[in-house]
Amino acid sequence: MPVRHPIQYEIKPRTVNAGTNWLTLTLKNVGQETLTDLDVRLNSIDTYAMLVRGMGDFVSQLEPGEEETLSFQVAVESSGSVYVSVDGHTDGARFHWESPNVRIEVGTRPAEVVDFFALTEPRVQLGEPIACRATVRSLIKTVNLVLEFWVEKPDGEQVSLDKEGLGTLDRDQVIRRTVEFTPKQEGIYILHAYLYQGAQRLDHAIDYLSISLM
Repeated sequence: MPVRHPIQYEIKPRTVNAGTNWLTLTLKNVGQETLTDLDVRLNSIDTYAMLVRGMGDFVSQLEPGEEETLSFQVAVESSGSVYVSVDGHTDGARFHWESPNVRIEVGTRPAEVVDFFALTEPRVQLGEPIACRATVRSLIKTVNLVLEFWVEKPDGEQVSLDKEGLGTLDRDQVIRRTVEFTPKQEGIYILHAYLYQGAQRLDHAIDYLSISLM
């Protein structure tokens, strides 16, 4: 099991079917101090793809070397990522702990966004055109794929940059699509690439940009 001190953790299963599922979380105290009053939550990165039901679970005490297994009900639409958060006390002080993101796959997807990023430095000048590129891979022969690009501006406005049909793709075929936009506000821009097949969302990728006057 992976470790992020002082907790070792594991989420199973890592592949599920669409619909309602149960994910099992195992936590083990690998530190030297007793952990008490633990508020344990399983959190979804994308609640459209994967919604964790309920308010979490409570573990009164976890001694060094002790292990606890919890179950969480999850409503699954498509593949997505979750992470674990724990709030509690150790050695008389409060602590907060989070795991890295854990990917949960849903069956076999027809296609996926392999990567998505802005083709520039993390910090760029205001008014400078920026190109963003998404790489899509077809896992089986697919039809009716649609790739959408959106940007969320620093003021919260969401703007559609492009929407493109990808036609018919053979199994393991890889294609790349690029879109440009010119930022006119300082701040953090959130870039989105959505992959659809008909009305079904297959994948969603995000990138971030910090824009300044420099």
